[in-house]
Amino acid sequence: MKIDRFEDIKAWKLARELTLKVYGLTKKKDFAGDYGLKQQIQNAAGSAMHNIAEGFDSETTAEFIRFLRYAKRTCTEVQSELYVAFDEKYINTDEFQDVYEQARQTRAAVHGFIKYLKTYQNREP
Repeated sequence: MKIDRFEDIKAWKLARELTLKVYGLTKKKDFAGDYGLKQQIQNAAGSAMHNIAEGFDSETTAEFIRFLRYAKRTCTEVQSELYVAFDEKYINTDEFQDVYEQARQTRAAVHGFIKYLKTYQNREP
């Protein structure tokens, strides 16, 4: 299957949903007031989405994989920052679990895409 647009990549769609969820959480009053954490988690979530898109325009498969690895790591960063938000009582257990799971699914999809691209890369002449 040929992917013509980054918007067609499943991992990008999941990262977009992660970003939407993170932005929703950070609009809550107490969370919104913690400018440092708010900015950090928003940047991390957006970075996952943006690195997938940016990597899509890479000149080589290896370069695309490098961007995907950045996206994968920022999903983990979001998960870690969620603990801070939870510990500070900015979010409740359900919110934590929902967004944590979204980050996990996104990370898994990125990982799977990396594996796929590595296989494809090994077949290139």
